[in-house]
Amino acid sequence: MGKLSIDQLRERVRGAIVTPDDESYDEARKVHNAMIDRRPAAVVHCANAGDVMATVDFARENGLDLAVRGGGHSVPGFGTCDGGVVADLSGMRGVRVDAAGRTARAEGGATWGDFNAATYAFGLAATGGIISTTGVGGLTLGGGIGYLARGLGLSCDNLVSADVVTADGRFVVASEEENADLFWALRGGGGNFGAVTSFEFRLSPVKDIYGGPMLFELADAATVLRSFADYIADAPEELGGFPAFQIAPPLPFIPEDRHGDTFALIVACWTGPLDEGERALQAFHDFAPVVAEHVGPMPYPALNSAFDALVPPGLQHYWKANFVTELSDDVIDAHLRHAPGLPAVNSTVHIYPINGACHRVAPDATAFAYRDASFATVIAGMWPDPAINESATAWVRDYYEATAPHSEEGGYINFMADDDQDRIRTNYKGNYDRLVAVKRAYDPGNLFHLNQNIRP
Repeated sequence: MGKLSIDQLRERVRGAIVTPDDESYDEARKVHNAMIDRRPAAVVHCANAGDVMATVDFARENGLDLAVRGGGHSVPGFGTCDGGVVADLSGMRGVRVDAAGRTARAEGGATWGDFNAATYAFGLAATGGIISTTGVGGLTLGGGIGYLARGLGLSCDNLVSADVVTADGRFVVASEEENADLFWALRGGGGNFGAVTSFEFRLSPVKDIYGGPMLFELADAATVLRSFADYIADAPEELGGFPAFQIAPPLPFIPEDRHGDTFALIVACWTGPLDEGERALQAFHDFAPVVAEHVGPMPYPALNSAFDALVPPGLQHYWKANFVTELSDDVIDAHLRHAPGLPAVNSTVHIYPINGACHRVAPDATAFAYRDASFATVIAGMWPDPAINESATAWVRDYYEATAPHSEEGGYINFMADDDQDRIRTNYKGNYDRLVAVKRAYDPGNLFHLNQNIRP
């Protein structure tokens, strides 16, 4: 393999290295999206930052593609590659909470389930995603929209510092005080600038919440979407959640004769006093008759993991995304035309509000540029049967094409597919040129190119 042999790499790292001759190879090369079937030359199960440094050196010195895998949820399959090397951080999942300082440090392979389990014990949290098996790293580097974003800001807005292995194999700290340009770029710029081995977050008091899903008839979807958009614009920031479209799974709180039907949903999360929760969610009940709901007090981690069963490893995935400044009649009409065609119970469409604390951060304060957007829409095509790949992928594309003319040019990079590279500049608007400059400073050879790539 060139200058540094695989045997020499084995001597440098503590974690196991898996190659095509090993029995565990097929398992080691898997990622969450079963549509991705790639065969790397080596998968390094990194045990610490030193292993990551050695793997980066190995890839660079041998001219190999380098994939960095955290949670492994990247829909385009950026956590693996053909013929290159994978720095698999999934064994680095430690989370250490400083309760007095209200911070937590998560290793690069931690999931939001790991993070929430550690912070919940102290009654603290930071903005995570919607699925608890999602990696902390991938979500944060792309921005990080979740239940708590209206009150606490995006995941990247809560980032205090990051430990980063750069393309030349150096270990650096990025914060407002050190390598501030890199810190700016990490907050929304994706994995373009290095392999992040740990993330330090600011925490806020969040423990038990009041919330859950509420199902509405599709016939009421237009009213629900318009009412939600009007209400959430200036609702208390303790109120998070989002409207969605979903095929009803066979859950006890849904009438059995409605299992398999498609509904409009609102998934709510009230982080204020629990005894105010019912009143806080009353507005949603007033939008239209609720067919079924599973709403009440629960631990925040329970809500963050509520949909995990619908997104197991091994599904086929194809996603598209848009930002919108308003849920206009044209946008809503497009949703109503295409949402009833959801190809499987695993597929969904979520419309995440972006306001409150998210809007108090300037568009150029972090790499995440769409601070003027009101919603981020994800059309998440997920299904178990590869036989429907063509038709299900077409559903996602048709849905996206129907909403795109009424949306912003750019979208949320965490929801982008592998055929969205031509949207990179518009995804970052006025921040793109500055991101290119940071890329040139830290990765001039574009070693970290398996991502929504900002070319140096």
